Amino acid sequence: MSQNLIQTLGQELFDALGNGLTLPPLTERYPELGIDDAYHISLASLKLREQAGETLIGKKIGVTSKAVQEMLDVHQPDFGFLTNRMLYPEGSAISLAAAGLIQPRAEGEIAFCLKQDLTGPGISAADVLAATEWVAPCFEIVDSRIDDWRIRIIDTVADNASCGVFVIGDARIDPNSLDLAAVAMQIQKNDQPAGSGLGSAVQGHPAEAVAWLANTLGEYGIPLCKGEVILSGALAPLIPVQAGDDFSLTATGLGSCSIRFIP
Repeated sequence: MSQNLIQTLGQELFDALGNGLTLPPLTERYPELGIDDAYHISLASLKLREQAGETLIGKKIGVTSKAVQEMLDVHQPDFGFLTNRMLYPEGSAISLAAAGLIQPRAEGEIAFCLKQDLTGPGISAADVLAATEWVAPCFEIVDSRIDDWRIRIIDTVADNASCGVFVIGDARIDPNSLDLAAVAMQIQKNDQPAGSGLGSAVQGHPAEAVAWLANTLGEYGIPLCKGEVILSGALAPLIPVQAGDDFSLTATGLGSCSIRFIP
């Protein structure tokens, strides 16, 4: 794919984010697009966000669980980038309009904060745990700039792994103090059960997902850096979000996280 087209599509996605609009699927318009093209489109869009004043603070892994893969008809993980404008405090009331959310869905996840760099290839789950300062429960609010979530893997990769905003719970837990694969998460929406899952839903163990990310990004010369937050993927199926919704979650050994939405 030509560099000009990569830049053009990166600009389209950046503009869609800023204007609260969606686009026809890239894969319908450009069936020749490959995964490498999609990653470079994502990087082009990230560069525009940085030029607009945003700061890179982490990365995210998406489509890690079978439940989410089946829901979106996407059958391999993807990755995206987290910026400071995407992070909201625990318990925030988030305005859908102000946050630029178009067709949001909530995911309950485990966040990792790194105390040292990880650069693939060759990173293992044990390397991830050794490099992690703390883990915490979090909500990621995914969103798509693609019409009606009609995404294939290339569409979501190009669209920053369908990332919207995220909230991290207040707990800061040593990852070696519990079995992250056995963590049980319960999610409530408007005080009603809305989903549940185990840490093992994420590639067998959340640290395995982070290792996959380190190794995949390593192929592009991109490290996971000390101080960055890494969102490791959803433990349960995605939950639709509307203005007026309140969400909370608890995770064994990790504490809780909450978020609510206003117009």
